Parts: sequence; structure tokens; C-alpha cells
Amino acid sequence: AGRLRVIGMRPAEVEAEIVKALTGKAIEPQAVVTISKNVSNTVTVGGEVVNGALVPLSTRGDRVLDVIAAAGGIKVSAYDSYIRLTRGQRTVSVPFNTLLSNPQENVFVRPRDVITVVREPLTFTAFGSTGRNASVPFETAGLTLEEAIAKAGGLLDNRADPAGVFLLRFEPARLAAAIAPDRSLPSSGNLIPIIYRLNLREANSFFLARAFAIKDKDILYVSNAPSDPVQKFLGLVGQVTAPATSTGSAAQRFTNGRPGTAASKYRMRSA
Repeated sequence: AGRLRVIGMRPAEVEAEIVKALTGKAIEPQAVVTISKNVSNTVTVGGEVVNGALVPLSTRGDRVLDVIAAAGGIKVSAYDSYIRLTRGQRTVSVPFNTLLSNPQENVFVRPRDVITVVREPLTFTAFGSTGRNASVPFETAGLTLEEAIAKAGGLLDNRADPAGVFLLRFEPARLAAAIAPDRSLPSSGNLIPIIYRLNLREANSFFLARAFAIKDKDILYVSNAPSDPVQKFLGLVGQVTAPATSTGSAAQRFTNGRPGTAASKYRMRSA
């Protein structure tokens, strides 16, 4: 049949062209055309996957998780992974666990899409009167305020104010407007800084802390107790007077216990 131009044709149309070209050259010619590799109907998968490659799409349609599975799956923890889908000039990033928990986010992919698995550990910052002032990783699929306080080392007994646990984060303008409807806030689409306060002197606050979810890059701050400056002053006074007290005690022991001193002579004359 020679070389045939088949670009833009379906397999059945290509079969018909081959049969037509073989008519008169073969008796009742037949042709079966299959696609071994369709470069134009593929998705590029890379990043933290087992096998980055061009993944061909099936005729039934494939979703994001299907394509990632075809590339061998991810090789990092699910709670530390983000999925970036690039389509044309637009890129969208979604946590991997979101695809698992919300099937609506597991969208169908299109030819020439680019899927990249990126490792971005979720962290929150803890400072103030906590046992650990640092950037703390989640290391779990979901983290509550109760667990975040525990990961930060808890509240320091001699410094922390249980009524002064604060969580700082940026919330969407729509949520901020619902929290403070009487405030003048920017239009939807902007992020508004919000400060949440937790009073652990109240028992129901512990249940609230267990139900409150921590988000990536949240800030946890525990304020000092009102008596903390006084305690610091007393501690400083104790550090200053302790050497003088110990020196006086040593001098007294030296005077009372060494033979030949004035005190011992006095006791001898009295005896």
C-alpha cells in the first residue's frame, strides 16, 4: 500500500484507507490498526513520583489519581505532598490528601497537562510561653489545636497564662465578614488577618481545641502570666542573695568548727 497520510484520522478510517490502497493488489484485503503509543494524547507526570514519564490517556478518560498511579504513585508522605496541575498558562496546587478525601477535586486530566508532585511539609510556628519555640511540622494528615499545643511542648507551668492562648492566621474575606459582620472589610478574594483566643481556664475550651483544625503556616502564641514579671524579679533576687547566704553560712561553720578561734576560746573559758 505504500506510505499513507493518516494524520487526524481515527483507527477505523486508517483501516479503510489501507484496504482501499490494497484493493486490486490483494484478494479481499483486510486491515487492523491499533495505536501503540499516542504522543499527542499523553500527560506529563514528574516530581516526587516513582517513575516520571509521559502517561498515555485511555479512551474512557483518566483522573489525576489515575495518572499518578500509572506513574508508580508518590514516593513521599501523603500529608507532605501537593499536586500541581498545569494546563496551558494556569497552574493549580492542591494537597494530595484533599484529592483522597474530596473526590470532586480528583478532576479529569486533558492531553498535554503537566502533573507535578511536590513535597511541601505542613508547619506551624510556636512561640511565647511554650516548651518549644520553633517551626513545628504537622507529621500527620490533620492537626488540631489541642495536638499543636502538645507538639509545641505544652504550656510552661511557671510562665504561661492558660487564658492567653492565641492562634493567628489569614482567613478569606468572606469568612472574616461572617465573623465580624459590623466591620468594614475588603472585598472577597483578599486575606484578612484573624486572631483566635482560647481560654484554657474554662473546661469546654479543651473540647473546642480538639475540634479546631490547624492550617499550614498558622502561628501559635501563648502569653506570659500576669505574675511572671514578679516571679522573674524574685528569681533574680534569689540568684543575687544566694552567694551571700552561702558565704555567710560557710563563714559561720568555719568560725564555730575550727579550734583556736575566738568562739572556741570563749566556750573553753566559760566551761
